[in-house]
Amino acid sequence: MRLLILGGTAWLGGHLVETARARGHDVTCLARGTSGIAPRGARLVRADRGLPNAYGEILDQRWDSVIDVSRQPGQVRSAASALAKRCNTFVFISSASVYADHERVGQDESAALLPPLQAEVMETMDTYGQAKVACERHVLDAFGEDRSLIVRVGLIGGPGDASDRTGYWPLRFARATGSDRRVLIPDAPGLPTQVLDVRDLARWVIDRACSGDTGILNATGETMCFAEHIDTARRVAAHQGPVVSVGSEWLLKQGVTPWMGPKSLPLWLPMPEYAGFCARDSSAAAKAGLSRRSLESTLRDTLAWELSRNPSPAVRGAGLSDADEASLLEILEK
Repeated sequence: MRLLILGGTAWLGGHLVETARARGHDVTCLARGTSGIAPRGARLVRADRGLPNAYGEILDQRWDSVIDVSRQPGQVRSAASALAKRCNTFVFISSASVYADHERVGQDESAALLPPLQAEVMETMDTYGQAKVACERHVLDAFGEDRSLIVRVGLIGGPGDASDRTGYWPLRFARATGSDRRVLIPDAPGLPTQVLDVRDLARWVIDRACSGDTGILNATGETMCFAEHIDTARRVAAHQGPVVSVGSEWLLKQGVTPWMGPKSLPLWLPMPEYAGFCARDSSAAAKAGLSRRSLESTLRDTLAWELSRNPSPAVRGAGLSDADEASLLEILEK
């Protein structure tokens, strides 16, 4: 198969390329190349998708499938328009953030969406969901339902996750500081989590692209309560110290933020308004061949990657610093 991957030099894109090459497919990446080089065996066409004629160098070729991971509506619109007659199917990696309701548990692909972003460029992550809705619309407008595969992905994890949402907990337990190795966690009864290993996602997307599958599918990890996720992270890290569980209201008063970002606790979300955010129905994707390794395997490999990073990043995408956690624990003792 001849595959064109728009991107392919960053995390998910790189896994898509590596998976496709391992299966013997002919892969071309179109990207600026600022995130890195294309994996071995893939051809890299350097182009800025924000500029006119970004696809000029490849318009004399034909592809079995194009895969796009962009979040920018203008980029997806121009790609879909330029390539509509140059490929059989267009696979767009969207997000579960497109849904309007994050409270109801178990919603499938028929759930209501946010309004599409009207601008060509998403300026901040505050409009990420709306931007992905707009991207989906551009793909469907250019390719139609019979030539489009929209994959609405939940939280992606695994080795290489620079967002730190999947690496934080096993690393925090492995590097617990203090004489008793205490670790602070949110008290989040009933909170679900869904982590999909990037390697499983890449394998499935490439298989679906090469099979010419179409439609709209949620792709998420297995639903697991937050407490079980924490227990798995502790087991992977061989942590035997105490766990200090504190309520959401107290954490918010101390300036701790949910989900990601500075001074945050990853995977923690306010309840009940986000009860369904990590509890989407992805049974259709499972029927279409999505297989998922165990969370323990994902977290074990992610911890190994975290421990191999040299130097470890001074500023991380999510989590508490050692100093932040120590300060919070000290406040609790007073």
